[in-house]
Amino acid sequence: MRKLLLAIVSIIAIFAGIIIVKTLSLNSHQVDSDPLEQLDIPDMAVQNLASAVQYKTISFSEDAIPDSTAFNGFHQFLKDTYPLVHENLKLEKINEYSLLYTWEGSDSTKKPIILLSHQDVVPVDQPTIKDWEAGPFEGKITDSHIIGRGTMDDKSSLMALMESVELLLGESFTPKQTIYLAFGHDEELGGENGAKAIAAYLKEKGIQAAMTLDEGGFLADQMVPGIDKTVAMVNLSEKGYASFNLIVETGGGHSSAPPEKNTLGMLAQAIVDLENNQLPYKLVKPIDYQFKYMGAEMPFIKKMAFANPWLFKGPVLKALNAHTTTAPTIIEGGVKDNVIPTMGKATINFRILPGETIESVKEHIQNTIDDGIKVELAGFATNPSPVSGIDSDAFKNLEKTIRSVFPESVVVPGLIGGGTDARYFYDVSDDVYRFYPIRVGPDSMTRFHGIDEKLSIDNYKEMITFTYYLIKRFN
Repeated sequence: MRKLLLAIVSIIAIFAGIIIVKTLSLNSHQVDSDPLEQLDIPDMAVQNLASAVQYKTISFSEDAIPDSTAFNGFHQFLKDTYPLVHENLKLEKINEYSLLYTWEGSDSTKKPIILLSHQDVVPVDQPTIKDWEAGPFEGKITDSHIIGRGTMDDKSSLMALMESVELLLGESFTPKQTIYLAFGHDEELGGENGAKAIAAYLKEKGIQAAMTLDEGGFLADQMVPGIDKTVAMVNLSEKGYASFNLIVETGGGHSSAPPEKNTLGMLAQAIVDLENNQLPYKLVKPIDYQFKYMGAEMPFIKKMAFANPWLFKGPVLKALNAHTTTAPTIIEGGVKDNVIPTMGKATINFRILPGETIESVKEHIQNTIDDGIKVELAGFATNPSPVSGIDSDAFKNLEKTIRSVFPESVVVPGLIGGGTDARYFYDVSDDVYRFYPIRVGPDSMTRFHGIDEKLSIDNYKEMITFTYYLIKRFN
């Protein structure tokens, strides 16, 4: 018995030693920051964003025709507001409403960079207008904020890019490599006619960029338990997107004599089965980068979990939502309270983890639910994007710029669950990243696509500073 106890103690000591050594070996991956001169941003820049908000460039639905008055008005506003941009950069319109600016570089041997944003915004639910501090398209400026739809998603990054390029042109700056500013008009609908068409046009021209940068990463303030610094999430990839319709068809009947398998009961059971049998959490790229970069900044106890994923990855992966998610979003069926419907339909949305596909998700559904239920792909769908690397010069320039403009921040590569226009640019870019420095905290996260969307004036000036120095750093 004593030998057995000694053996158990020895094994525990070995495991404890491995855990401690790995924890102590997980060092910070943060690069040093460079001192930067204070950028003199004109006060008019704030008013310019407020004015941009007033153009109702709304994406209502895939079937709706874009509002030509709103989009063309916004385009004329950009032309009037940024004369140096329009004198020095070539502007092309793609599919009438998307904009592609080309800023020719002085060195044709250098690969260009592509900076993305989008013009369109989501609608505002009319019953919620009373809950806004000001009208969502009023463009009101308070002592601290610019209020309005698009201030966070995504006119602020578009306008910050235009402001920084106008400032640089005012300094007679010429980039070494060509810079493309690409502004789609239908990102909120999937980008089929905007960003996708821009990427196809660049591919047709034989363009191969060093980097594409888009929205989809942000500055997280007090959003990561255990890290008291601002976390700069630079997303290297995005999950795929697919919705499936589950369709049940039966002979129906009278509610007084319900059949053993009721149409809506079968549908409800299928939904419950899918929610109770979700696809597993997995440690895949780029989630493994989050373990390394984020874990190194944690207090020792939490750091142990990140440093030893072989033992503790389960809770961490769950916290990071590192699996293909399952979300029932629409259910239809029935015409009268005493009639058993002949058809019921439910729509289930999946955000697909890298390594899985639309087809593998469909197979999972079919293996999980009753054989008598049809499974059909519903509308827009896309597989997970490729995962960009962190060893390229482009990433290092991006990382260095973030750390220099925001020296208090911790840069963390990661994965975004939502979709962006960036997904279309892998064929024309060595690496694709998602980051603009919008500050997001526990009290502001719901403002994306939500009520009382607004951006602080200080944060908007930070965004302009970031885009200005990012462009300069590539030179």
